[in-house]
Amino acid sequence: MIIEIGHFALILAFVLSALQSVVPVWGAVTGDRRLMAVAPPVAGMMFLLVGIAFAALTQAYMVSDFSVVNVVENSHSAKPDLYKITGVWGNHEGSLLLWVLILVLFGALVAAFGRNIPMELKAATLGVQGWVTAAFLLFMLATSNPFLRASPAPIEGNDLNPILQDVGLAIHPPLLYVGYVGFSIVFSFAIAALILGRVDAAWARWVRPWTLLAWMFLTLGIAMGSYWAYYELGWGGYWFWDPVENASFMPWLAGTALLHSAIVMEKRGALKVWTVLLAILTFSLSLLGTFLVRSGVLTSVHAFATDPARGTFILGILVVFIGGSLALYAWRAPMLKQGGLFAPVSREGALVLNNLLLTVATAAVLIGTLYPLLLEVLTDEKISVGPPFFNLTFGPLMIPLLLAMPFGPFLAWKRGDLAAVGQRLYAVAGLALLAMLVTAWMEGAEKILAALGVGLAAWVICGAAAEILSRARFRDVGLSTGLARLAGLPGSAWGTALGHAGIGLTLLGIVAVSAFQEEKVLTIRPGESVEISHYSLAFAGLARRTGPNYVDDVGHFDIYRGGVKVAVADPAKRLYTARRMPTTEAGIVTFGLLSQVYVSIGEVHADGGADIRLYYKPLVTLIWIGCLVMSFGAVLSLFDRRLRVGAPKPAARKMVAAGQGAE
Repeated sequence: MIIEIGHFALILAFVLSALQSVVPVWGAVTGDRRLMAVAPPVAGMMFLLVGIAFAALTQAYMVSDFSVVNVVENSHSAKPDLYKITGVWGNHEGSLLLWVLILVLFGALVAAFGRNIPMELKAATLGVQGWVTAAFLLFMLATSNPFLRASPAPIEGNDLNPILQDVGLAIHPPLLYVGYVGFSIVFSFAIAALILGRVDAAWARWVRPWTLLAWMFLTLGIAMGSYWAYYELGWGGYWFWDPVENASFMPWLAGTALLHSAIVMEKRGALKVWTVLLAILTFSLSLLGTFLVRSGVLTSVHAFATDPARGTFILGILVVFIGGSLALYAWRAPMLKQGGLFAPVSREGALVLNNLLLTVATAAVLIGTLYPLLLEVLTDEKISVGPPFFNLTFGPLMIPLLLAMPFGPFLAWKRGDLAAVGQRLYAVAGLALLAMLVTAWMEGAEKILAALGVGLAAWVICGAAAEILSRARFRDVGLSTGLARLAGLPGSAWGTALGHAGIGLTLLGIVAVSAFQEEKVLTIRPGESVEISHYSLAFAGLARRTGPNYVDDVGHFDIYRGGVKVAVADPAKRLYTARRMPTTEAGIVTFGLLSQVYVSIGEVHADGGADIRLYYKPLVTLIWIGCLVMSFGAVLSLFDRRLRVGAPKPAARKMVAAGQGAE
């Protein structure tokens, strides 16, 4: 009965989404306030209904209801409760339901917290969000229904893909989907503004918090996915330029450009047409990622295996929304008024350069991802585009962006003085040069490219710190006043600095791992030791361990430094009994919060020995620490009071006070 309630809730949500798609938009166009008022309660009701459907599917997983096909195919009664819950979205149908749940959540948030948004824009935005919701609910009900019954119901399920039976599944997809789907509301704002013909600085200020929120969660989602692949797959890598990884990276690049473009539009009223286009393209790339993951065109550890009918349906959604939005943009864009002029050397000019490089980088990743697919469709020839292509195209585009990054915050609006900014960055340049020279001296001339990378990372990090310190003016006002000035800085200032510093930290981690890591692949037997970097690993042997739905062979390694035992690593080779599928559980030990010793087991031998892959990875955790710093910067920016539009109550109080003074 609960399953039928969940199914009915989805059908009712689809009916309401169709209502929301038409009535509020028509009211916004005609100025009918009664029709516009329909949008907020309908958006809230849709969230409630999809939430009921999601809760019904979750309950089916928790009680191992094998009368539901989705539960049969992706669960097992012996599976731990955590993985029963995460298994809800560890498959195509369930993850699509989570996708739609987040989609209607953003609509409900705009309905609840968008009180300062003009009624016409709010109604049109929720109406456009209804279009997207209706399309995906129809897709789910027609081709991907999570509530189909199995008859007769089997006694036991097939279990979840063993690779997905990890805490990463509890964290990575929800974070990633909030980022992916979060850009839908930015898209809806853009289309609503084009429909109404209203694109101005106030629109940019309304859009920025939603863009920041989506960008923050997408950053966290990508970082968590990277770390999950790093420790779960046993390959020892953090990024593989997998097409599905690229599918999430492209919206992140476009969203980063959108964040910076919206700042120019808000502050100077410039780049209106470009900012609206970026809002459309960012969500279009999110839809493209959905197509790549769910259409079956890719073979990837990240992709869902789906049938062609689903791929065709999603392709239709892509054509309608991307084609329709670009057609509307082409019709409306010439009518939009351009903003103020600015000199090439200015803060606006720096942000335009940022946008140019980020969009070209996005295009490079897009070409490398889609070209093999298009070539196979057109010629039946199969090729692969791997890391060499992306490193040679994406990397050179990032170098000028990183070099220019510290200059932007120091430049004045409208017209800047590049020479004066250069003088203010002398100390930053000196520290970056020192970092580069020390690295070259310690590692030798053969690591000169790595030394340049370290210097570039130091340039970005120190540049972010210099911009914040320049606002304190310690030299002019003293320590106590300077600290007070720092405490009083707006959240967006701290957010910008932390965002840039996080980029530098991630870059430093990437350079250190790429250039200085050590790797050994060998067969080791009980009682033998192996040296790597400053550490010695003594292999004590393998032990059989039985879990709730698996058995594994656990290797025990004692790690020594200078003859002193400092840690223990316990990598495992695991076999899940239901699917008879093996997985690798890496043993990872972190030293000093930054560097790691990484051990993974390959083949286990009859004599008690094992093939192992051993790494020493210096500063590797900076890759993910940098992402956390970036995300924390976004949080601080979100709390910036200047992003709260309207503030009608304070304005009302001022008017009352003024009236009393006049009396």
